[in-house]
Amino acid sequence: MTVAHPPREVFIQGITLDGRTFRPSDWAERLAGAMSCFRPGGVRPGIGSHIGYSPLCVPTVINGVKCVVVNEELRRLEPMAWDFVMNFARDNSLQVADACLLPDSPGGKSGT
Repeated sequence: MTVAHPPREVFIQGITLDGRTFRPSDWAERLAGAMSCFRPGGVRPGIGSHIGYSPLCVPTVINGVKCVVVNEELRRLEPMAWDFVMNFARDNSLQVADACLLPDSPGGKSGT
């Protein structure tokens, strides 16, 4: 019996390799917005279906640093979209980390 491993997540951080804050300040929202149509099950028709980020590429703030959390499932779903976000990080010398975003616990603190 094989154990299925959940897709990993890659955190693109708004800090360059030399420690500077990446600009413009809304870079994470712009990048996630460009990826909003790449969703599990594809784009859904209907009013308002285009509003919101894809669950595979979400902007967030972690410890005061803007980040984009990219789920590895994007690579399987649309390899060119995965390459786009990874090349964006590389071309802009952004720090990238493999990690897993933990859901908030009932007490409101992550990872406890």
